[in-house]
Amino acid sequence: MTLKGKLILLTGASGGIGQAIARRLAAQGARLILVGRSTEQLNVLARELRVLVNEGFVLQADITQHSGRETIRTALLALQEPLDALINCAGVNLFGFLEDSDPDTVAQLINTNVTATILLTQLTLPFLHKSTGRILNIGSSFGSLGYPGFSVYCASKFALRGFSEALRRELGDSNIQVAHLAPRATNTSLNSDAVCAMNRELGNAMDEPDIVAAQVEIMLSAKRMRDRNVGWPERLFLRINSIVPRIIDNALRGQLPIIRRYAQRIPDAGVATNTISTRLS
Repeated sequence: MTLKGKLILLTGASGGIGQAIARRLAAQGARLILVGRSTEQLNVLARELRVLVNEGFVLQADITQHSGRETIRTALLALQEPLDALINCAGVNLFGFLEDSDPDTVAQLINTNVTATILLTQLTLPFLHKSTGRILNIGSSFGSLGYPGFSVYCASKFALRGFSEALRRELGDSNIQVAHLAPRATNTSLNSDAVCAMNRELGNAMDEPDIVAAQVEIMLSAKRMRDRNVGWPERLFLRINSIVPRIIDNALRGQLPIIRRYAQRIPDAGVATNTISTRLS
């Protein structure tokens, strides 16, 4: 699909990955609908990318709320032209052991990463171009590999991967394509200082957001989208985990003391590290 002139709705548009995706797509001449909670941040990005000049616009909307999703529906109805693509990039992260997790925070994460994403996709389906429409869900390598300290986050990303696979098969007799992109750890505010420090100690690589954005551009530009996992040796770990998970069980058991130490660390703000990080805005 040639991206020039294509109308693309991007959620989580002013987060680290969202901004990188917006810049990539704008550089290719796409018309962007940037969705997020912060009007100020969205407008700054829109001015930088000349979104309004290129016949795009911003939408201040919280997709976790019915009212926010209705704002998007109203805007799509007013367009009177089909969307070429929906990119579900909004999401939140939670680092901490399940026994220490606040139930409201757990519910918020599941609502954002799973429920809101599914409901927004359902809302958007009738507005997608019947011949060339595309849905791209930004997931995580933790959607295929359970990792200590991220049990709730992993649950949400496993769900998103399953949703993407099932929806692709539901739409198998149509021309609408669905794909799932699974980045590894990425250097954005979605990862707390404790997570970044832990990754450094464990030797876990963290990509810059533009690495993910480049994959988005490749996937949307392809004639046929295919699911992608970003990073090596992460792709190898995912393969081993799907065949002989006990090997990964044993490897991660050895990392548990380090993971637990960072999960229980008290940050500068004086609250437990078991907090939620977001790219909704």
